[in-house]
Amino acid sequence: MQDEGAVRGMPCLISGELRESSYLCTQITPTTFMLINEIFYSLQGEGVHMGKASIFIRLSRCNLRCSFCDTEFDSGTEMTIEELREAIAPYPGRRIIWTGGEPTLQLTEETVAYFKALGYHQSIETNGTRRPPAGLDYITCSPKKEAMQLLHRNFPDGVGEFRFPVGSPADLPPAVSELPPAGAYLLSPIFVGETQSEADKAAIELCVSHILEHPEWQLSLQMHKLIHIP
Repeated sequence: MQDEGAVRGMPCLISGELRESSYLCTQITPTTFMLINEIFYSLQGEGVHMGKASIFIRLSRCNLRCSFCDTEFDSGTEMTIEELREAIAPYPGRRIIWTGGEPTLQLTEETVAYFKALGYHQSIETNGTRRPPAGLDYITCSPKKEAMQLLHRNFPDGVGEFRFPVGSPADLPPAVSELPPAGAYLLSPIFVGETQSEADKAAIELCVSHILEHPEWQLSLQMHKLIHIP
């Protein structure tokens, strides 16, 4: 990781103008673009930061296909970084959540530095198959089977939280000792719908039972589905 002192005072291109910044973002230009699936402002619905006002930037493209995923992968709107900044500027919240899809397919260290220089706290929600860019404030990893052998390589310094979606016994996680360090180890019942179906109840019971037997784990419900918000 580059020493912060080595980049302090370097110019940063923001709104088409050079200004001094503590962050390395000289490679961002107003024409740098990303494929955006959607942008919305809501409360974080799950995990350690549940309930906090957040700007969700859902990036298109994913390298996996998960049956429970709520994202249409391939379509989207091309937006320059400048257009993205303008799109989120009206929101009073200062927390960005990069989600997807798999955001590491598009998100770069330079883009993270750009929004950090604007004062945003940035989190990422990743499937664990790729190493996230440096500079993020918080990492949520929901690892899939394809990523299990890659976690120690991709997260040598650990993550903010591991969050395992659980719908059946096959989804239950490995022992904490087999995972990189994390601030929290969470089980999240996969809600089939916004009502308490039998499948939902079974997933909750499975998570609760596992946590009671393995108390290093913690329950994380999908609050946004329970209270009907985005």
